[in-house]
Amino acid sequence: MTYNAMGQGSLDYLPCRYGTSKVLFRGPRKSLKKPYLAFFGGTETYGKFVIKPFPELVEEKIGLPCVNLGCTNAGVEVFASDPQLTEIGAGAAVTVLQVLSAQNMSNRFYSVHPRRNDRFLKPSVLLEAIFRDVDFAEFNFNKHMLTHLNEVSPERFRSVREELQSAWVARMHHLLGRIPGKTVLLWFGAVDPDNRDTAMRCDPWFITREMIEMLRGKVTVVVEVKASEYARDQGTEGMVFSEMERPAASTMLGPAAHEEAAAALTPVLRELLGKLAKAHA
Repeated sequence: MTYNAMGQGSLDYLPCRYGTSKVLFRGPRKSLKKPYLAFFGGTETYGKFVIKPFPELVEEKIGLPCVNLGCTNAGVEVFASDPQLTEIGAGAAVTVLQVLSAQNMSNRFYSVHPRRNDRFLKPSVLLEAIFRDVDFAEFNFNKHMLTHLNEVSPERFRSVREELQSAWVARMHHLLGRIPGKTVLLWFGAVDPDNRDTAMRCDPWFITREMIEMLRGKVTVVVEVKASEYARDQGTEGMVFSEMERPAASTMLGPAAHEEAAAALTPVLRELLGKLAKAHA
């Protein structure tokens, strides 16, 4: 069933913070008393418009607190630059990190808001030099700006894309280096990492199979969840949103896809938790 403003209306995400972090996450706030699992991610991990996002479904299956640190439109920037969040990840029995788009982080070409990573702040002198024919004052969001640059000159844009990809790998190495425990890198999307035809139409933007392979030695397990045709065909079925939110909801993965993500993660997490239990026995 799809709910709209005439019925149930928007979800109450029970926003909460953890420790000294200024970032608002989806509640209810979970205990950080060990053992617990931590989930770093973006809009999908947060579960925008979804009653039970996959971290909550995993919690129901495994029985341990699953701390949902998903942040709407987040990039790696949110987690790599917040000591409180990396501390939570370091304290978790296992940390799941969703593969996030590469455009939502500061780099040599432009800077983004430290918490609202999808917000474009300003270009660097280098980017202005490459795109002298662009007025960057017109842009508030990274995707809008990057889409325009690619339309102006795909050739010049190639250097921007390569910078974002290089910066993403480096930032992920930095983040993973601060989480000493077991880590699961999760690809969760409507396409798989080999489908580059949708590189600027489907999240995560600019991430390739090669980039994921560069991180394989830094994580314990890589889990790929491409939403099935059945899940994609469900559209907004089972999602909760107001009528004004309908356009945004239509671009999101729904409950069926979240169930598929939880089903893929649960056996992997159980195995890792079992190994940890044996190691401490």
